[in-house]
This record gives sequence, structure tokens and C-alpha cells, in this order.
Amino acid sequence: MSERARGAAAAVEFEALADDAWLLRLGERIDDALNARVHALAARIRARAPAWLRDLVPAYASVAVFFDPRAVDAETVRSWLAQRCGETGDGGDAANSATARVVEIPVAYGGEFGPDLDEAAAQLGLTAPQLIERHSGGEYRVAMIGFAPGFPYLSGLEPALALPRLATPRTHVAAGSVAIGGAQTGIYPRPGPGGWRLLGRTPLRLFDAARAAPSLLQPGDRVRLRAIGADEFHALHERSLHARAQREDAAE
Repeated sequence: MSERARGAAAAVEFEALADDAWLLRLGERIDDALNARVHALAARIRARAPAWLRDLVPAYASVAVFFDPRAVDAETVRSWLAQRCGETGDGGDAANSATARVVEIPVAYGGEFGPDLDEAAAQLGLTAPQLIERHSGGEYRVAMIGFAPGFPYLSGLEPALALPRLATPRTHVAAGSVAIGGAQTGIYPRPGPGGWRLLGRTPLRLFDAARAAPSLLQPGDRVRLRAIGADEFHALHERSLHARAQREDAAE
């Protein structure tokens, strides 16, 4: 291992999560460049995945690695992971971004779909159409999946659009709600409580246990939002319900 590789490995902090898991910490902040390093490391691990590897869970600044303790001991796993941490030549952030999957998410903004849109625009000194244009015009990256199954934390929000969370969270947020919380955008995969500012809603189902891949979005995906009207929202929603009914019939 080269000196540079040793330095890269040493920069990663190992923490035992359990008898069958290591947490690899690359930092302690929300930062796009750091998160890109997380996904690059996860990709290197995944590309050489041994039979004992059970799961990888990338977060903003860390990767949780779960292994089969019946097949390998924890120190052997740590040594193997340290080698992956020290490897270079993955092409850097640009290469990972270029090969990431791109997913388009249609979003109906405002009104019944986004009850906080007008107030959020006023706080930002914008009109509602301006906020829609700027929010839907950016490109986002799935920094991590968390909070609830299938909930994507999206990095890449224009800094000028950051908004504080609600002082009092709602007890009910509709499934598919697209929201801003601080410097992030997120999408609620199912109904539940939440304190982010609701700008709109997507008719797509972000999490469905009946699908082969239950979560529509995966860590590292690039996401583009597309503003749509109410008619298209309802048409896509009906199509989504029909597809789910077909999957359930096939499973019976």
C-alpha cells in the first residue's frame, strides 16, 4: 500500500456497531464532496463484495458494513475494509457522478399538494412560480436513505433556498410530499408526522415492499424534479395504483 493509500485508510475511523457490523466514518458533517467519497468507497466495497458481505448502508459521512459472523471474524473484515479505504484510482467524484443512475421525479407544486409553498416563497423573497422554477431546476443526489424506509435525503439544494423546519411538526404528512428541511430536500415515502416545509407532492410510490427493489431511489442516485400539473399528477397516481394492484395479484 502506498503512503497516499495509507493516509486515506487512516483518515477513516472504524467503529464496531455490533458483532456483525462496522461503521466507517469519513467525517462528521453534511458536505457534498464528503458524501461523494462515501459513495465512492461503498462502490469499491460493492465491486469486490466477498461472500460474507450482507449489506452496505451509506449515510452522509459514513458507511455501515454488515457481515456474516459465522463466515468471517470481525478483525479480518476490518483488515479487508482498510484495504478498500486505502485504494485510489476510482476516478474521483466526477466519475461516480457521471455513472450514477438518473431518476426523474414528477412533482405537483402548491395548493393541495404543497401547503407551505406560498409562505416559503415569501420567506425567501420569491414568488411561488420563482420558487417552483428554482427548486425543480436543480439536480440533486441521494445522499442517504433514512428516517423512514425509502425516505431520500437529497443534497444539492440551492443554498439560497434553505428553510428552517416548522416550529411545530405536523402530525400528518401525505405520502409523496416533497419538502425542504434546512439545506436539504426530501420526499416522504408514506403518510406520517413531519416538520419539513411542504412544497409539492409526487404521485410516484417511493417505497413498495411488493417490488423487487422496494425503494424507488438508492443512495448515490442523481435526481431531477419535473414540475407537473394536477391532471398529470392524478393520471400518474392512477397508473401507480394499477401497477401496484397487478403486483399484488401476481404475488397471490
